[in-house]
Amino acid sequence: MKSNKSILLTESGIMLSFATLLSMIEIISLPYGGGVTAFSMLPVILIAYRRGAVHGLLTALAFSLLQMLLGLSNLSYATSVIAVVAIIVIDYVFAFTVLGLAGLFRNIKNQTTGLAIGTVVVCFLRYVAHIIAGSTVWAGLSIPTTDALFFSIVYNSYMIPETLITLVGAVALSRLLEMRGEQITRAAVREKAPDLAILLSGIAKVILAATAVIDVAMVFTKLQNPKTEEFDVTQIFAVNWPLFLTVTVGAAILALLFFVQAKRVPPDSTVNLKGLFSSLPVVIFTAAAIYDVVIIVQSFLKETLEIEMIIQMVVASALAVGAAVYIIMRMIKKRK
Repeated sequence: MKSNKSILLTESGIMLSFATLLSMIEIISLPYGGGVTAFSMLPVILIAYRRGAVHGLLTALAFSLLQMLLGLSNLSYATSVIAVVAIIVIDYVFAFTVLGLAGLFRNIKNQTTGLAIGTVVVCFLRYVAHIIAGSTVWAGLSIPTTDALFFSIVYNSYMIPETLITLVGAVALSRLLEMRGEQITRAAVREKAPDLAILLSGIAKVILAATAVIDVAMVFTKLQNPKTEEFDVTQIFAVNWPLFLTVTVGAAILALLFFVQAKRVPPDSTVNLKGLFSSLPVVIFTAAAIYDVVIIVQSFLKETLEIEMIIQMVVASALAVGAAVYIIMRMIKKRK
């Protein structure tokens, strides 16, 4: 019994450490709290899914307290003791503790499905918590009092890319590892899809990922008052919404078409794209590195580094690093 408790505490401690460290890696940071991070919710969701809702809620509660300590500066915006308490309870304790509810979905037979549903549900609950806090406690501070609910939904929409990032990580890990047993083991190897199907579905995923980045950039780069240069959520009306919808809907339709075509590829397809797949990481690394250099040169020429450039550099750098790691791992594997 003591051994089991020690294992549980060790796993929780490790996951809490990962979650806290990842929460410090902010892709997008908003001035009154919140932002898009690098998979910071995923470790908590994983421990909840692995060990169940009760243990997950306790771990998530600890994570909420750590997040509160890291975000203490946000409490300075509160105008009363009641507001401070409300921010702590709604924006931190409730918003992050709900991540532990991912454990409720561990009994779904298909691990990927259960983990994906659990991730979406708990992320949505966190989004709702932030919306409630924004439309009540933060109204008149970071959120205009008039139409507070609407502006709270807009401000906290950073949870959409945050959810997508977490979902991608959860699905990827669920296909690699079986996490519900006493010991974490490798997931059963699935039958390899035809090369052409992999290519088509890969293109669809890239389209969706690129669109998400573009959408975030189109919205959050406008949330700055041109006169005061301060964050202003009311600038949401300055976003080119027709273009936003056109890009989003068009990309969704295009991605759907690629997914459909991928499903229609016969299982016995003889199209061999091994050479293409082998060279793709090198192409991605080279293109991303060149793109980073171009942005750096542009920033020097303009003598400024705009937020759009920062977002583009982060994405390009992430692609370059990912491709480089893949290339190195493949080289090591070949030597063995």
